[in-house]
Amino acid sequence: MESGSIEERECLLPNLKPRHRELLPTPCGPVKQCSELSWLEKIYVSAAILSLLTVLGANIASFVRQNKTETTDLDKEDVAISVIQLIGIVFCIYYVLRGVLQENQQELLAFILSILLLLVRSVVNFIAAEPKEKKAIVIRFACIVAFGVFLMAASLSYLIKRPNFMAFRVGGALESFQSHYLTLNLCFSLVTFDLQAQLCLCVLLMAGAPQLSLLHAIILGVGIFWALFKAVIGLVAILKEKKPLVWMFLVQNLPELVYLGYLIYLISRVWIYERTYVLEAGAVTGILISLTIKVGLLVSMVRISHCFGQGLHERMFAVPGTRP
Repeated sequence: MESGSIEERECLLPNLKPRHRELLPTPCGPVKQCSELSWLEKIYVSAAILSLLTVLGANIASFVRQNKTETTDLDKEDVAISVIQLIGIVFCIYYVLRGVLQENQQELLAFILSILLLLVRSVVNFIAAEPKEKKAIVIRFACIVAFGVFLMAASLSYLIKRPNFMAFRVGGALESFQSHYLTLNLCFSLVTFDLQAQLCLCVLLMAGAPQLSLLHAIILGVGIFWALFKAVIGLVAILKEKKPLVWMFLVQNLPELVYLGYLIYLISRVWIYERTYVLEAGAVTGILISLTIKVGLLVSMVRISHCFGQGLHERMFAVPGTRP
């Protein structure tokens, strides 16, 4: 009777054992341990990375083949598109890894958007190509379409079915901490997405270098290093909660906004007088996308800077077992 009552009492006691393991602190914030991932998440990540590596291989093969042939204006355009696709694939691998390990929905949305832009650009490029050019890029085009549709469908299904508990695990029960953590992740994602957009835009504009002056070509070349340096400043400002770096990051964006506005004017004149469309249309589209990202990024950076010093940094980078 006594043993039976003990068993009954143990059954009535709440299960206080944690349903998850400790998060691992990293320079980019806390992440889940790989052993904590479900079998479905492991399949999703493995399939996504293998698909991206396959498309990456097809792009590299196409890029090498283009460099071995004599370059024309159309070839230069296709080389630029290949480089942009290579940049997008590298960023997509980063997005999917961070999105799953940190349960970061913004990163997965950026991943889906990057795949969509890559898919749309490939379809437009294939339709506009001549019959001879289509034979050279058909393998790359087929890989991008097949794996792009698969990755978008799988990512959307994962986002719908997978709830986000990371904000609670980092911020605790306080909704204010959870809100700050989500805003911080949004800023982090926008900084990397802005970097991707700037690199792709620089490559696309440099492909039309004959239509630009030497000064613009130099500005675009320096702009690649400027974008990398600015992204580092922004990420450090977010993760270390340094308001001076936030203002430095905001100031760094001002000359970019002015230059992007001038480029729209310059490219519009090329459109009118030279009646060229392909690279110019892609450049204007890239500029508008970059401007949209920057507006959202600047607003989010100002918002998150008001949350500095409230303890979120300590929670994110606390040693396992010592989190307040």
